[in-house]
Amino acid sequence: MTERAELPERLDVVGVGNALVDVLSHETDAVIARLGLAKGVMTMVEHGDVERIYAAQGTTTELSGGSTANTIAGLASFGAAVGFVGKVADDEFGKVFAHDLGALGVWYATPPATDGRATGRCHIMVTPDAERTMCTYLGVASDLTPADVDADLLTRAAVTYLEGYLFDQPAAKAAFRAAAETAHRAGRQVALTLSDPFCVNRHRAEFAELVEHGVDLLFANEEEILSLYETDAFDDAVARVRAHTEIAALTRSARGSVIVTGEGVQEVPSVPVEQLVDTTGAGDQYAAGFLYGLTHGRDLVTCGRLGSLAASEVIAHLGPRPATSLAQLAARNGLA
Repeated sequence: MTERAELPERLDVVGVGNALVDVLSHETDAVIARLGLAKGVMTMVEHGDVERIYAAQGTTTELSGGSTANTIAGLASFGAAVGFVGKVADDEFGKVFAHDLGALGVWYATPPATDGRATGRCHIMVTPDAERTMCTYLGVASDLTPADVDADLLTRAAVTYLEGYLFDQPAAKAAFRAAAETAHRAGRQVALTLSDPFCVNRHRAEFAELVEHGVDLLFANEEEILSLYETDAFDDAVARVRAHTEIAALTRSARGSVIVTGEGVQEVPSVPVEQLVDTTGAGDQYAAGFLYGLTHGRDLVTCGRLGSLAASEVIAHLGPRPATSLAQLAARNGLA
């Protein structure tokens, strides 16, 4: 964990989200079937279930994870000054999480829980067709409360980045709202990722209110934004969100992304890859690139291009984090 004395006067982005350890492996379809899992789906499970799944996995890679933590790791790879707020337990997986973020240069100082549930985990199994099957045990991550939100940290950040998954637990939802209010009181920007279409379905009314009145920048993929506005027409969703928020960055997989503002709509192409290996983290890294550009004075199209570049890097290998320096990748592509 970084020492308090090292906290810089200014941070680019602080993320608030579920603190999970990603446990990644390559598996066959037969393993997925034997475990009784729905291929390509994220399933919420209990602690005993992830222990059973862990035992069945082959060679694993364990990294600090969770949607927002992945975005923060991507920002660190670009060279941004970043922090993270999220709860782990005082156990081995909690130590993995804290050490991993610290090694990336991320400011992380949320006190670990000393009793109660274990550190949350997301077991990600990638089949040969690059499809990801995920089993998530939230554990103590969902026990994040407003008391865990470091106001000093948020007021130093140009952008506070929040994940929609936090809305699934009342205490974490309160922490989410506390973080947004703290950032706005300090005159900072608040960004939200909708996280998942099922998450949108569960919290549609509250998310719609947040998009219109509570956030400055929205990230969503095509399925999520269609779900938010209960429409099958992407252009209709674009028109709706354009009236509701200052900036929306909407991703469309291989079709690239669409940047929506009150002034207009701009399309940004995707960056092709030689081989698609694992789509885990594509949206998280797109947000990392976009936020890096935004906090470093780039125009919105360049922000989108940085997002596409980061997403293309992460889908070409296993795992939701960059395997190469995104700063160097941006420089090679004339986007530094």
